[in-house]
Amino acid sequence: MSWGTELWDQFDNLEKHTQWGIDILEKYIKFVKERTDIELSYAKQLRNLSKKYQPKKNSKEEEEYRYTACKAFLSTLNEMNDYAGQHEVISENMTSQITVDLMRYVQELKQERKSNFHDGRKAQQHIETCWKQLESSKRRFERDCKEADRAQQYFEKMDADINVTKADVEKARQQAQLRHQMAEDSKADYSSILQRFNQEQWEYYHTHIPNIFQKIQEMEERRIVRIGESMKTYAEVDRQVIPIIGKCLDGIVKAAESIDQKNDSQLVVEAYKSGFEPPGDIEFEDYTQPMKRTVSENSLSSSKEGKPELKFGGKSRGKLWPFIKKNKSPKQQKEPLSHRFNEFMTSKPKIHCFRSLKRGGATPEDFSNLPPEQRRKKLQQKVDDLNKEIQKETDQRDAITRMKDVYLKNPQMGDPASLDHKLAEVTQNIDRLRLETQKFEAWLAEVEGRLPARSEQARRQSGMYDGQTHQTVTNCAQDRESPDGSYTEEQSQESELKVLATDFDDEFDDEEPLPAIGTCKALYTFEGQNEGTISVVEGEMLSVIEEDKGDGWTRIRRNEDEEGYVPTSYVEVYLDKNAKGAKTYI
Repeated sequence: MSWGTELWDQFDNLEKHTQWGIDILEKYIKFVKERTDIELSYAKQLRNLSKKYQPKKNSKEEEEYRYTACKAFLSTLNEMNDYAGQHEVISENMTSQITVDLMRYVQELKQERKSNFHDGRKAQQHIETCWKQLESSKRRFERDCKEADRAQQYFEKMDADINVTKADVEKARQQAQLRHQMAEDSKADYSSILQRFNQEQWEYYHTHIPNIFQKIQEMEERRIVRIGESMKTYAEVDRQVIPIIGKCLDGIVKAAESIDQKNDSQLVVEAYKSGFEPPGDIEFEDYTQPMKRTVSENSLSSSKEGKPELKFGGKSRGKLWPFIKKNKSPKQQKEPLSHRFNEFMTSKPKIHCFRSLKRGGATPEDFSNLPPEQRRKKLQQKVDDLNKEIQKETDQRDAITRMKDVYLKNPQMGDPASLDHKLAEVTQNIDRLRLETQKFEAWLAEVEGRLPARSEQARRQSGMYDGQTHQTVTNCAQDRESPDGSYTEEQSQESELKVLATDFDDEFDDEEPLPAIGTCKALYTFEGQNEGTISVVEGEMLSVIEEDKGDGWTRIRRNEDEEGYVPTSYVEVYLDKNAKGAKTYI
């Protein structure tokens, strides 16, 4: 099957068909281009999606990724990022292996098609020119034959006419002969041109056109093969990334299988465990028996019995916190409920100052605002960070020392004395960090139970550390969980209040008592072991002299000579609406 023999007379249709083939190829190129754009856009959107849900650095969200479920989600995001990269690979390979290659081939195809059809048109124009020459010689031969025939008839007519002179007859005869000769010449010329035309026409239809059409056929078949190969490449590009995409999906499945619900549950325990013991059973109190409790019996808990009187700033007399009067009532023995709450409170760290007791304050340096377990973790983390800093400074000191030795051996390289200041500075930093580490290790040991309590020497040392690090005493209020979920303050070491109490001693000694703004009933027994607090027993009625300012503490008075703070959640307050300073409740 050959276009040259089968389609010898379909030059125009072949021209249209080959142009259609190029249009199809260009359409396929456009399709692949749009596919690559889609792949790039899809990859970009996947990357943006993965980036959007990545945990932010140094944020609370980053801490959540300690859990295995969150780690699996993070692995999924990373795998999706790799997954997006494979779609970028698809786009790049399709562009380089299909789009660019086909675009170059289309240009070559257009040039080849143009050349072939130019040759075809040239052969066509040549045969048309030969045909025109043949027609021209044929018309000339026909015209000469007619002229010769008319000249012959005119000669015969003149020859038969007796009135015509012999000269005219001779002239007519010569004219007839001339016309016959011209007709013969035209005949010979026409015959020659006709033979040449037939030869040209045979070559045109049997040689030139078949060859040209054969080239066009081969060109079109190459185009068809090329587009088929491009389609195979199109599929192969996708197939090449399938194993890697499969690995990405396998990674997601593996991450999902690594989720350990028990481990996550343990992490929750480690994150939120307070270290407190749950309260025991509340004993039954028989109200059928008359309760003979005097004011002196209810005033103080037995936890303060046997404690030495505080002496502030070297004064001979002991003073309480500036806003309360001295409690002269005898102390009452603990009841079972107070025992339980005292166990809670004695496990809490100390309070550094009264201001933090009243209004909370910032996070203390020793993390005493946290429950024991969380405090232990924070202290351990701080110790680890300090050890890392010490190691870093030690490495720097060793490097400076080695450099100084090099300078001593080779003075031309530098002045050894120039490193003394830096070396002294680094050494000072190491000493400071070691003191800091010892301080936090002491707190950590106290929390872990290795030390029963902080000694006076340790406290003085702690104060010395604070001065060396240029840090002021941090306000701290340690909460203690109460029956309703609120928090109360824990007893601090009384000896730590010496300096602070001395500062306030003289200023508040003669303070006038505040007027009562209401009454309150104690819902639970509270052991006021901190200076500034007051002990109450369940069911006791007292006067309110300052309501809760939002910090969880209410100031109360007993018998005009004892006053202090109790947790608001431990009392039921009845404010007098007409009292000065009392809020109005609707």
